[in-house]
Amino acid sequence: MAKLTVNELDLQGKRVLTRVDYNVPMAESDGVMVINDDTRIRATLPTLRAMIEKGAKVVLCAHLGRPKGERVDSMSLRPVAQKLSELINQPVAFCDQCVGDKVTDAVSQLKDGNILLLENVRYHAEEEANDTAFSEKLAANADIYVNDAFGAAHRSHASTAGAARVVTERGGQCAAGLLMERELKFLGEELESPKSPFVVILGGAKVSDKIKVIDRLLEKADTIIIGGAMAYTFKLAKGLQVGKSLVEPDKVDVAQAALEKAKERNVQFLIPTDNVVAEPTQIDGKFAFGDYRINDNENIPDDMEGVDIGPKSAEAFGVVIKGAKTILWNGPMGIFEDSRFAEGTYNVAKAVCEATANGAISIIGGGDSVKALNNAGLGDQTTFMSTGGGASLEFLEGNELPGVTALTDK
Repeated sequence: MAKLTVNELDLQGKRVLTRVDYNVPMAESDGVMVINDDTRIRATLPTLRAMIEKGAKVVLCAHLGRPKGERVDSMSLRPVAQKLSELINQPVAFCDQCVGDKVTDAVSQLKDGNILLLENVRYHAEEEANDTAFSEKLAANADIYVNDAFGAAHRSHASTAGAARVVTERGGQCAAGLLMERELKFLGEELESPKSPFVVILGGAKVSDKIKVIDRLLEKADTIIIGGAMAYTFKLAKGLQVGKSLVEPDKVDVAQAALEKAKERNVQFLIPTDNVVAEPTQIDGKFAFGDYRINDNENIPDDMEGVDIGPKSAEAFGVVIKGAKTILWNGPMGIFEDSRFAEGTYNVAKAVCEATANGAISIIGGGDSVKALNNAGLGDQTTFMSTGGGASLEFLEGNELPGVTALTDK
């Protein structure tokens, strides 16, 4: 069901508690925490600008890392407030608490169009427990609630579900931010009745992580392409040899069922016919890969591990992808973080972008696929890149997301 969005709200003078996803990668440099990638912060700027223009008093809440209910200095959101101020070109106030009198005082000082960022909500164990009293404290200074954190929407936490419930019970409105609206549009509406040919590309490590998505998308897809380590479990299911490749032997029956369902529904189901293989070894006492080569055989040698799709598979996959009208991609084709094993993923990325340039709708389901596209400098050449890893998968599985369910229906 369609949800209310910030564009449909009267925000003038209203205190708007806004959940954002500022769980950004940071590292220490010269004694201070420095943000390595501000993509998630930039993704919220359209929503923030819309609320500023509407005269809202914007109160931002977010989590960073896993402090497990303790105050951890390296997981403070203070550096995020500084970065956001630079990006949005206006001061962003910061409060080193997220509930209590200090927050009430900071909110009271906001003028229309001002922004305040609260400290990491996960400094409190009550956040992840979706504690009722904590939710009430979090929503104490809110007239309206907005959720723009799709990446956290699959969590039933105080900041994603509890605070929205409190605002609703008071008669307030709960709306989707513009980023959340786009996530729901592309992962929901666009994939409800996708234009054919609909090509689904799935990679990553485990069949168990993606099997529910595979099962659901077999109802709609024309072709499913499998890469990454999960491809080796499908090889096992077809009676092939996988050497030392990462597999899930206990999921072979699940993989076989998917292959059978694809055959019944006349869905083309592609797994790699050649692979890049490498010798697992120890270097300086740590696990590493030694010699590597292209393996033209569908079977993988006993002493080698599959680490990427081979060039023939990349070419065959590319032909199918370039003929698609709708593309969903979630998961890399190999260990792309190692430049020796990145070619397959990057070739798929190029094919997706070429199809997009020719009119296809390309939806990238978050996580490593987004990282790979950005690494290849192709991130701006797809239709939509999701900000939610686990949330994207759960949504594609057809599950209700607590952070979405809590929002006001149109």
